Amino acid sequence: MQEEYDALQRNGTWELVPRPPRAKVITGKWVFKHKLGSDGTLERYKARWVVRGFRQRAGVDFTDTFAPVVKPGMIRTVLHLVASRAWPGARAQYQRITGFLHQLGFRSTRSDAPLFVYRTGNDMAYLLLYVDNIILTASTAGLLRQLTTSLRPEFALKDLGPLHYFLGIEVVRRADGFFLHQRKYAHELLERAGMLNCNPAPTPVDTKAKLSASDGSLASHAPFYRSIVGALQYLTLTRPELQYAVQQVCLHMHAPRDPHWAAVKRILRYVCGTMSYGLSLHASPSTSTDLVAYSDADWAGCPDTRRSTSGYCVYLGSSLVSWSSKRQPTVSRSDL
Repeated sequence: MQEEYDALQRNGTWELVPRPPRAKVITGKWVFKHKLGSDGTLERYKARWVVRGFRQRAGVDFTDTFAPVVKPGMIRTVLHLVASRAWPGARAQYQRITGFLHQLGFRSTRSDAPLFVYRTGNDMAYLLLYVDNIILTASTAGLLRQLTTSLRPEFALKDLGPLHYFLGIEVVRRADGFFLHQRKYAHELLERAGMLNCNPAPTPVDTKAKLSASDGSLASHAPFYRSIVGALQYLTLTRPELQYAVQQVCLHMHAPRDPHWAAVKRILRYVCGTMSYGLSLHASPSTSTDLVAYSDADWAGCPDTRRSTSGYCVYLGSSLVSWSSKRQPTVSRSDL
């Protein structure tokens, strides 16, 4: 608790001001958590002081809020470049950093604000922000040490060494690049759904059947359905083959029915048999930065709206870095 309080003080997290007339004080609470490693063992005890945000009113108790969340595709892109160029990388935690990064010479990118790029001569560094996590990599070990040394006195920053586990994703360094997987996260998801010992399914979805919003009876536990489907969405960070199946069940989160829950259970059964699956980011020559994209769509596949579902995947060099499956916003019409 003392470490957390000292870090908040050092980073200037708050500023004491007189309470405005008739304003209510928003209280806070201590949250204690066990921080576990990728193997499930206890890594450390964490204490966090958090504000009870549910008691705030937008426009009255706060205006804009923002937490830097880098796009998953950008994380995979940077890791591909790290593997291809054999750069050293480290992971760290931060509280307040953006302004100081600009002072050091980092510049935000237009495509993704939480990605910062540093250039000096022939040397480069990339820094990714994800709420309270940092991934920092540089073209040389010396530059990496220099930047880490510059950041540490200014912030309550803890160098966690080479990247191996972050945001529930395990990063395995291989001779030919990186392997990203969420085995521990998948295990916890199946345990929460009560399907840890279920019979595995060979595929995540029945491609012959299309889910309708009106088939079957309303599911008895809609909040549980939404919780599990939301967790499955996070699993697609390293499992592109789940994207279409998860997108289909997401369409019915507002009013799930029994057939929709059956589709979710099929995805979970598939995950049960494929927990070791993940995403490989292959090292390729540093000059190989070609972007290659593939796309496709069905034709009026939704039985309720007759809208089509389109999908795409994007490769950077030999690594798959971005993908999507999404129902189109309008009805497709044929000119024939």
